[in-house]
Amino acid sequence: MNVIYSKHYNINLGPLNYLHPFDGTKFQKIQHQLKNNKGISFIEPKSPASMEVIDEFLSSSMRPRVRSKDEILQALELPGIPLISFSLLDKEILSPMRWAVAGTILGAESALEKSEIYWNLSGGYHHAMQQSMEGFCIYNDIGICYQQLIKSGQLKPEDKILIIDTDAHHGNGNAHTFMENENVTILDVYNAGIYPASNYTRNRVNISVPLNPGTEGQEYLNRYSEALEKLDSDYKIAFVVAGTDPLSCDKLADFA
Repeated sequence: MNVIYSKHYNINLGPLNYLHPFDGTKFQKIQHQLKNNKGISFIEPKSPASMEVIDEFLSSSMRPRVRSKDEILQALELPGIPLISFSLLDKEILSPMRWAVAGTILGAESALEKSEIYWNLSGGYHHAMQQSMEGFCIYNDIGICYQQLIKSGQLKPEDKILIIDTDAHHGNGNAHTFMENENVTILDVYNAGIYPASNYTRNRVNISVPLNPGTEGQEYLNRYSEALEKLDSDYKIAFVVAGTDPLSCDKLADFA
């Protein structure tokens, strides 16, 4: 198994970590549990994705917004904190997210080159899009990665792409990003009773699996399995957003 991890993924604001339920240091915890498994090969990106690469993806109106302290705090769902500067947010939160984008790009490039599966321990920021950021998602790593693969020639615009999203929240950012791209198939398993509730992005999903709050494991797996049976087999590459929030211990998703 190929696992992509960098110590730079981790988001640690000390006591301020308690202001948000997102565990910013979960990446190193996972890596610690996996590191002695001899069946796992760890690789890491050499550098974070540059702002030049990210700006290529963002709309012109979004470029200044991702450099605004107030806009970032709103997207992170954090209260206004006077003593925190944008430079601190950039160093401690945004830079780790740019490392995650680099990990997604590395995994996709490696998968296309070697026809193997790569798991990136960070990324999956599926609420971000070209024109917006929300839900603790600033940069849409799959959208940025796709754009870079097209630019490098590793993908062609006509190649069929698959996105499987098992995060308990609907991936509105991915749906919006690929709204007009008929070559991208989206399968999304999500809690229909929670954020985000935008029907126009839910309607973009090709294979939609909306589930009720409180859905338990066997029903989740049955519905997911039925959805997988509807997929074709000629995709050039598949991206899987493997969120852990369907688990009953999650504080926000209301699944079981």
